[in-house]
Amino acid sequence: MANLKTLFTEHPNSVNETYVEHMQMSSSFGFWLLLAMCCAFVHAILPFMFEKTASKIIYKLHARMVTNRVVKPAPVEKQKTGAQLALESAAL
Repeated sequence: MANLKTLFTEHPNSVNETYVEHMQMSSSFGFWLLLAMCCAFVHAILPFMFEKTASKIIYKLHARMVTNRVVKPAPVEKQKTGAQLALESAAL
């Protein structure tokens, strides 16, 4: 079984985000989906209201998540010098 930290960080790491960055992004999507749901329910009862609001929100979320997603680049490790490698290999 994976340790607790891995459960919370494996997926965010796979998209090059920290746990907090991923939480912020996911929460933002959740907010807009909740708003779209509310508009859709109001539209179901009052069809003259929010005629295209929910679909516009979904379209924009799709564009943000899939079509125009900006992937944060993976951190680049600093190259170690020969002296640093030698010190590391000699350390007990």
